[in-house]
Amino acid sequence: MTIYTDTARFDTGRAMTEIEMRKFAPSIFATTAHESRSERFKPIPTIDVLRGLMNEGFVPVGAKQSSTRTRGKAEFTKHLIRLRRIDDGKIYRVGDTVCEILLKNANDGTSAYELLAGLFRIRCMNSLVTQTGTIDAIKVRHSGDVGAKVIEGTYRVLNEAERTLAAPQDWSMQMLNRDEQRIMAEAAHLVRFGDSEGETTTPIKPQQLLIPRRHDDRANDLWTVFNVVQENVVRGGLRGIGRDDFGRPRRVKSRAVNGIDQDIKLNKALWLIGAKMAELKEAK
Repeated sequence: MTIYTDTARFDTGRAMTEIEMRKFAPSIFATTAHESRSERFKPIPTIDVLRGLMNEGFVPVGAKQSSTRTRGKAEFTKHLIRLRRIDDGKIYRVGDTVCEILLKNANDGTSAYELLAGLFRIRCMNSLVTQTGTIDAIKVRHSGDVGAKVIEGTYRVLNEAERTLAAPQDWSMQMLNRDEQRIMAEAAHLVRFGDSEGETTTPIKPQQLLIPRRHDDRANDLWTVFNVVQENVVRGGLRGIGRDDFGRPRRVKSRAVNGIDQDIKLNKALWLIGAKMAELKEAK
């Protein structure tokens, strides 16, 4: 994930300063709406929400915003912030899963205010993580009494976020056979590469999503398989041989998912696939 900075270390972690946030995502500090919005549009100043979350112990450890070619719009565009508790006394190790809060907003009409819970698997102590799930939480449109909706929804997410940490333990106890792993891979493949008609033309094969990138991920439990599939889908780099318009062989490599909306949407879908498989396993 590109929204992590060197402030997000798990051994000497600290919060991003407002100076750092202004550098990576200046639209966080917008307190008014972009001039293209009508009077009905109610701006939600992200920095006000963020300061409230910091009072609850959640601090920003990474931020990014979307680019724009429209002059004067960079101060209002879509942005995404990652927040984590760093004062809870926890000692992290490589391989641990940590729960974080994702905050998305924009004051130019390109996004509602969203607060989500996310799971991240620590890959190394200097902040490299793999996002292993995004759990849909609340969405508030920029109209009506936005203040009350934001406050109510924020506390609901904070109260429920830690529950997501049960998944690593529960899913690691559920073993998948080859057919079950193939079903997960095919579902994830369709989510990532399928078009609106449910068709895929990429030469990347579903079974490639099941190839682990590190020795520690060579296991058949649901949690490990889910992590392998998710990482292969989001990080890209998978190779295949396709055909161009003239039928000639063409090398293809899957791209990493970097867009804010695509990233969140894809991770939500992948999490639902894993959760559904967990339900089916429990039913058996």
